Amino acid sequence: MTRGYSLEQDLRLLINNSKYSDVEILCEDEKKLYGCRAILAARSEFFDRLLYNGMKETYDKQISFPKVNSIGMEIILEYLYTGSIKEETLTKDNIVETFYAADYFQLSDLQNFIVETFQSTIKKNSAENYSPELLSKFAEKMLLTENNNFLNLLVETVAIIPLNTLEFGRLSIKGLQYLLSCTYEKKKLFVTPEYEVFRYSAILAAKQVSNDVCKALTERLPTLGQIKAIENSAQADSEDKPIINHQEVAKELEPLIKFIDFMRIKGVILADIIEPLEIISARIISDVYRQKARLNESDLNGIRGICNYVWDESACGTNVIIEDNGKVARLPNNVGSCRNVRAKTILGNNDIFEWDVIIENCTNAWVGVCASENLNYEFWAGRQTTGWVLGSNGNCNHLEKVVNGYCPPFGDGTKVTVHLDMNERTIAFTVNGAKYREVTEWNNLPSKLYPVVSFNYPAQFRIQPHQKN
Repeated sequence: MTRGYSLEQDLRLLINNSKYSDVEILCEDEKKLYGCRAILAARSEFFDRLLYNGMKETYDKQISFPKVNSIGMEIILEYLYTGSIKEETLTKDNIVETFYAADYFQLSDLQNFIVETFQSTIKKNSAENYSPELLSKFAEKMLLTENNNFLNLLVETVAIIPLNTLEFGRLSIKGLQYLLSCTYEKKKLFVTPEYEVFRYSAILAAKQVSNDVCKALTERLPTLGQIKAIENSAQADSEDKPIINHQEVAKELEPLIKFIDFMRIKGVILADIIEPLEIISARIISDVYRQKARLNESDLNGIRGICNYVWDESACGTNVIIEDNGKVARLPNNVGSCRNVRAKTILGNNDIFEWDVIIENCTNAWVGVCASENLNYEFWAGRQTTGWVLGSNGNCNHLEKVVNGYCPPFGDGTKVTVHLDMNERTIAFTVNGAKYREVTEWNNLPSKLYPVVSFNYPAQFRIQPHQKN
């Protein structure tokens, strides 16, 4: 392209170009970059104060930034020279370094662009979620504060990934510590049962000791899905002795312990699985036993925070539109038949779940749960083997098991709260503040379920965590 045709293109020729530069920039990794004082000062108050303050930096031909990596610095130069960077410039390998540099040089607009780009990337390709790696890098690189928008976004994104599906090594000890500290005793979205939080933390700690210790601990810490089989096996098969190097594991685990809520872990699991490992202090274990005894039976759910109740764009009927960050599902056109949409959150792990569905607009509405497989999203859930729903006519429906007159009919503006107890495999509903009995006729609920709604046109439903008064 001929010079003079595009100002942006011409300025790009100056980026890190020693020929047109009058200052050298030495970075953390000792790589040397080149800049033009006048451009840097004109585009950044930080550089103006640094390079034209009458002090040493005004006259030196080299300035040093020992905490800024050259990867991030090169993108900072591109932004300062041209006023923008392309989305594809930001990758999982440089986005943290770039955000750190933007924060260091007080470029708030660039910081906002980085956050928006990350959000867009996750939305476009949710399967390639590298939030755990980024959170780990942040924990190593930056001061962790709750007023950092990017950091908060990473915590929210990682919190809705079940830890038992996350490969060890993707989340560092420091990254995990910050995640747990941000979600401990707080009403934030979180999907991992507390026992699985402990299990992931303990195995990650053991991995810091040695691969052999990690393997031994993994064998002694079953997943929640495996625990039921272990409970049914002979006690003689269980091991009561601590693992080798348990003191070293306990030391590595120490930064995480205060952010694990052992009250949310069943007493039998504490006694039979966790305590014999001797990687948790006897004082912590005895304190938990004491609290559980005082409460007689803990009323805490097995999962901290609140579940991520949002509708799933990949699990709904044709023409259904999901909006407002997944909180609203609607059917804008008359398609002539019933449609279904389920939420993303899978409900299991022998826990208690409650959520609200607000019927903002619908002639015929059904609210309830569906199994994790074999639901036809183009056909009414109440007549399927995998659907259990309460209808706006006041009846409960599952195949031929119809419960007539469960509650009075309801319509637009109704809030239906679903109470699902996966310990007892029971379900009950509250409609506009009035709670009704358990649907005892539904005695075949599977071990894994999803929130679901069925509806005809016109329809608009909002889903949200249930907030107790």
